[in-house]
Amino acid sequence: MSPRYVIGVVHSAHVAEGKRQGFVAFSHGKEAAVRNLDVGDKVIFYAPRTGFDGDPVQAFVGHATITGDVPRQMDYMTGMPAWVRDAVFDDVTEVPVRPLLEQLSFVTRPSHWGMAFRQGKFTIPEVDYRLIADAMGLDV
Repeated sequence: MSPRYVIGVVHSAHVAEGKRQGFVAFSHGKEAAVRNLDVGDKVIFYAPRTGFDGDPVQAFVGHATITGDVPRQMDYMTGMPAWVRDAVFDDVTEVPVRPLLEQLSFVTRPSHWGMAFRQGKFTIPEVDYRLIADAMGLDV
């Protein structure tokens, strides 16, 4: 079965913590956000900000491959329990979103590009995944 390609919208501090501990989480740790992932799915993280009240980032900041076959619950940065999936992260180059907007098929209105990232997690076509992953320096 081919992997699915997913964009996760989270703050860059959360991506760094997930990389450090080897997990992914989305949508404030909701179980439903990690339940439908499969081992081998690829996740590219888009960070709007460094943290909830942090500085703007507006870049793709991380890449992970799902390794955990079931969700698990853990205490997370917020002090609240969160549902996560184990994952392996790659070392990548941070890529600003704006130069890619015209090429991404899931951005249907580049003048209102932020609307595409309103969801905490969404699936993208392989062609978009390859474009972003290549820009991040991944060999895909």
